[in-house]
Amino acid sequence: MERDQIHIAIVDDHTLFRNGVAALMSEFEELKVVFEAENGEQLQQMLVKYPLPQVILMDINMPVMDGYAATKWVKETHPEVKVLALSMFEDDKAVIRMIRCGAGGYVLKESRPSELLEAIKTIADKGVYINEMVSGKLIRSVSGNDDLPVFTSKEFEFLKLSCSELTYKEIADQMFVSPRTVDNYREALFQKLNLKSRTGLVLYAIQNDIFKF
Repeated sequence: MERDQIHIAIVDDHTLFRNGVAALMSEFEELKVVFEAENGEQLQQMLVKYPLPQVILMDINMPVMDGYAATKWVKETHPEVKVLALSMFEDDKAVIRMIRCGAGGYVLKESRPSELLEAIKTIADKGVYINEMVSGKLIRSVSGNDDLPVFTSKEFEFLKLSCSELTYKEIADQMFVSPRTVDNYREALFQKLNLKSRTGLVLYAIQNDIFKF
């Protein structure tokens, strides 16, 4: 069984939370926790001492070296390692920034252990974790079994701008349209792609080579 286990690492500055997640994940026979770290700098040190994990659960806000810098470093030095962001809140801006740094998805810290297990298995297998953010339509599209839907030129432009850190109002200004029109573009894309968040739009754009960071 061990050779089929997914090796994971947990990086979070809150010791009780980190230890708790490690203990819970260790109960799943599909997983093996290879190490824990309290920030990105300690992660770098641990990677020298321990086997390379397949998936790193990465907190976003940490002292010394935060999740953004740590994720970017991981993807530059160990591109085969998948990073799953751990987020306290559904903060589109923070999560999109993590994705820009190389994370393949995110889970909320309040998620149930079974949900976290599913996220780890999914990102290890597919490279992205898209449950809770998108529907089966995107999963088929990511795996190459579904054609891209038809976008208008404005919807396509809005989709690419959604991958930036611009607010919706700033996107409207850049597109020379009203905020209400931008809302219409967003809702149209949500309906066409069966999405429910801006983060889902970003992952869709990345996975379909519509946008590259």
